Amino acid sequence: MTARRVTVTSPRAAAPRRRLPGPRTREIDEQTRLGEVYMDALIRSQLKLSLSVCVILVTLIGGLPLAFALVRPAREAQVLGVPLPWLLLAVAVYPLFAGLGWWYRRQAEAAERDFAEMVQRR
Repeated sequence: MTARRVTVTSPRAAAPRRRLPGPRTREIDEQTRLGEVYMDALIRSQLKLSLSVCVILVTLIGGLPLAFALVRPAREAQVLGVPLPWLLLAVAVYPLFAGLGWWYRRQAEAAERDFAEMVQRR
């Protein structure tokens, strides 16, 4: 009589395998020089984006009073009895803020997505 063969497996054999971190994420986690280079690249791109938004805001918002000081008809114009400078500085800047905030968020997410893809490539 021959013995019947039985296969013994772990209940975890069917579980998905855990993916080990790639070499680039390990560099970042271990804070090696290469990991510092990766993080510096991300921080530099975020800083560049932040500074560009600040320059746009300062130029546009700071330029309005200068434009009104230099262009007399614009300074004296009125819309529905409200002086144009007041209307622009009190109302029109908020859609500009919202638009720049939306643009900044999209660009920041794109930079982070590019960074994550670069780090996860093997």
